[in-house]
Amino acid sequence: MTGVAQIARRRLDAANPAAGRRLPALLLTATFLLAGLAASSNSLAAQSGAASPSAPTRSAKASPASTPAAIRAVPPPPPEATQPLPPPRVYLFRGALGPLFSTGMDRLAEKIEKAGFWASVYEFTLCDLIALQVAKNYRQEGGPIVLIGHSMGGLCSVRIAITLQEQNIPVALVVTVDPAHATKSVPPNVQRFINLFLSDNILGGGDVKPEPGFRGHYASFDMKDHDEVTHINIDKMEDVHAQLVTMISQLSQTSATADVDPVQLRYLVPPKTSVELWDSGTSVAVRPGETLDQIAANYRVPLWALQQSNRGLAAQPLIPGQRIILPRHLLPQAANQPASPQPEAVVRR
Repeated sequence: MTGVAQIARRRLDAANPAAGRRLPALLLTATFLLAGLAASSNSLAAQSGAASPSAPTRSAKASPASTPAAIRAVPPPPPEATQPLPPPRVYLFRGALGPLFSTGMDRLAEKIEKAGFWASVYEFTLCDLIALQVAKNYRQEGGPIVLIGHSMGGLCSVRIAITLQEQNIPVALVVTVDPAHATKSVPPNVQRFINLFLSDNILGGGDVKPEPGFRGHYASFDMKDHDEVTHINIDKMEDVHAQLVTMISQLSQTSATADVDPVQLRYLVPPKTSVELWDSGTSVAVRPGETLDQIAANYRVPLWALQQSNRGLAAQPLIPGQRIILPRHLLPQAANQPASPQPEAVVRR
């Protein structure tokens, strides 16, 4: 105990014995105040010495520690952790006599589940009932909605999307496989739509088109020139199943709304050609000296697809800077992270 504190205690005990019992706390406070005054005095003295002409001069190159805080670069705080998006829920719909003729929907559901995602198959006759369940599940759990249907099941998939549009619920992906002719147009709440159909088939043959104002990704693939494909087996195409499973597995990491003006695609798939399920088209500029053949090779897309997307261009030379349409797949991005700009030339995964 310092001399000042000892004198203060003796005087306080003499004047008021009860107050002496409170002295330890008072002494502690006083001690801190004295220490603070001493530190302030030392700091002022140091600053005075630094300003003195006799103080040693410092190097013109200051160390980072001596740089004033006002001009030091402060590293930004780490980004806040974000919760991953919920996984998609996939609803598949069989057509008429589905257990006999739409078994491809069951096979596809098994592959989706094997990939680790929820999938369930329904009869198209339960369409309105399942629409209520889809809306309820979305409000409770969120996550991308996927609707896939064959024949009348394709009609049902679009019908459910229309019902969800009335409730302002988005649909991430709708795939119709040779849907019925009576299938209605695709509503604007659908972010990605794919139609794989046989235009000359009376059981299916639905050439489904978007409603006016549709701004999503749209691709239509007419398989009528493929003699090996019928209404009964078009839902069982293994390569199509594999592409859909990949697309579904990437939904939570793929932005379908970053492109403000995707180009709609409509293809008549040539015979003996495997179908590639592009999402939509994108516009790229022709470079000096390029031909359609060179562009097809550079971007690794079939020449027939370029020719159908840009009708009339094959008969005339391309002009540098001219815009042409390329089919493309949407690129997956990190979940819940803002989309980083992609080079214009990137059109495939």
